[in-house]
Amino acid sequence: MEIEISDREALLERLNHSSADTLMETLEVRYVDVGKDYLVATMPVSARVHQPMGILHGGATAALAESVGSAASVLLVNLESHYPVGLELSINHLRSVRSGLLTARAQLIHGGRSTHLWDIRITNEADQLVASSRLTMMILER
Repeated sequence: MEIEISDREALLERLNHSSADTLMETLEVRYVDVGKDYLVATMPVSARVHQPMGILHGGATAALAESVGSAASVLLVNLESHYPVGLELSINHLRSVRSGLLTARAQLIHGGRSTHLWDIRITNEADQLVASSRLTMMILER
């Protein structure tokens, strides 16, 4: 299974538009690149996504990972007949962040009829690994 890319910019615009009035808008998640088997999103880090110690909250990082993986699965299914839902998210937080821009790249590992598996790497502006995640999506019939 591969992501259909006929008009990359229109696809990214559609994904970003779908984030209106959602957690992705609150976190300022922006979809910035898409390919045949991947999707990339960014999220700025500031005090609004910090935990009390002044560093990035792990839940915000997890929300970024699930957002990019879920959106990537949406691109693989016929939404008239099916829809993806998160089944399992695992994430390892490897480096603390106080500010800057995070980049999350969801890379397809498995794109089956009933499940999708995504490897999601989240890096900082210096391209250092901040978190590593795996997301399993279940594909349900409408």
